[in-house]
Amino acid sequence: MSARKWSVTLAALVAVGAAAYAVQPSIFDPVLRLWNTENAAAQKKGPPPRVIPVEVVTAVEREVPVRIEALGTVTPIASVAIKARLESVITQVHFRDGAMVKAGDLLFTLDSRQLEAEIKRVEAVIAGAVAQQEQAERDVERLGELVKKNAATQVQLNNAQTQVNIASALAGSNRATLENLKVQLDWTKIRAPISGRISQANVKVGNFVRPADTAPLATINQVQPVYVSFGLPQRQLPDLRKALAAETATVQAVIPGDTRVASGQVTMIENTVDPTTGMVLVRATMDNKDDLLWPGTLVNTQVILRNENAVVVPSPAVQVSQAGSYVFVVENGVAKVRKVTVGRTMDMQSMITDGLKGGETVVRDGQLQLVDGSRVAPRGQTKPGA
Repeated sequence: MSARKWSVTLAALVAVGAAAYAVQPSIFDPVLRLWNTENAAAQKKGPPPRVIPVEVVTAVEREVPVRIEALGTVTPIASVAIKARLESVITQVHFRDGAMVKAGDLLFTLDSRQLEAEIKRVEAVIAGAVAQQEQAERDVERLGELVKKNAATQVQLNNAQTQVNIASALAGSNRATLENLKVQLDWTKIRAPISGRISQANVKVGNFVRPADTAPLATINQVQPVYVSFGLPQRQLPDLRKALAAETATVQAVIPGDTRVASGQVTMIENTVDPTTGMVLVRATMDNKDDLLWPGTLVNTQVILRNENAVVVPSPAVQVSQAGSYVFVVENGVAKVRKVTVGRTMDMQSMITDGLKGGETVVRDGQLQLVDGSRVAPRGQTKPGA
């Protein structure tokens, strides 16, 4: 059928319907009333409410640490520069560069032949002095008998006694010299005064060393335990002193790029605050049994003062407006605005001191499309930190 014929047919049907309605309109009234009623109800009700998908999380009340973060430096408890106490030549080096040494370990040996020869000479002088003393004592004894028999004078006896005293003094003086030489002989064997990690040997076998040298032969740093020093603002000093008195001030140190954590205790607070910066120096003692902390290293320190109970939610769940902080609490599929007070933030977790009791379901992601009373479709409900 052509388009022209379809047009003619449609026009005819419309004409017939109009004529029928004109003759008897009551036939179409029920249909028109039903259509008008449904159309008006739909216009009055409006479109169905929009359901917004959001990610939610459960607010949890748990024990959380109160801590302070700062940048610290690892410093050795003791650092000893090894130097020679004699002018001599190094004959042996007994350690490996960078090795761990114990107190008393032999580090260097110096040439001791000259001292050994001098010790033998002094020992001979002592022996001669002792022999002279013994001879003088026999003279005193003999002259004493002669004086009683008037066969010798008192002057001769006194002179003999003087020779005894001279020989005794000569022997005593050389014994002191001998002790000094033995001490110097002991200095030819340089030993570790403390336990720790030694540096490289700055001199090798054959080098001539003397006490006036400015550069040490080597350096030993005590690294077990070790200090971590850092500065804190003076406003945190009262809490830190309370924690130190209660022995709850623990410290954790992390080297950037390393996942391991070193633990220790705060052992010292400097007795004055730097007036130019308002900072106070704090020092912690770390066991460092695994040699994690290296002297001179910069570390991230966390000072844990105490543990407190708090309601915890992820920080992205907390929104900020001109009226303050708030969260969206989901109840029966509806998001409602709840004002909260954030005590502190730690590791992307916010500690809520007012507004939540724990157990509430709050929106973690998707708040940009929400208003108070929005219907939501929650998903991914987890506990904070999961």
